[in-house]
Amino acid sequence: MWGRVRRIGGKLVDRLRAEGRTGREERPHNLFEAAATYVAACAEDDQERIDEAAGWVSPEALAFGVNELACRAVVTLARERGASPRAVARELLGLPAV
Repeated sequence: MWGRVRRIGGKLVDRLRAEGRTGREERPHNLFEAAATYVAACAEDDQERIDEAAGWVSPEALAFGVNELACRAVVTLARERGASPRAVARELLGLPAV
């Protein structure tokens, strides 16, 4: 029974979303696109793009995406530098080495 309710509710939501579009068909942004755009915009101090990317997903999803991007970036830099991720993260933040 609940599966049927979910299907009907899903169809209703899809119909409402389709009606709310302004004629142009856009695919939804995923949290990794939002995080990449958000972080790049922050690095470039582009407030308009920061606001745009922040509106693509929920704040929780954006925080998760930014965290995942940071982890991947630190691991990649650590491999390139032959250092530990901990050392690279501290260096990027300007913290003293441990």
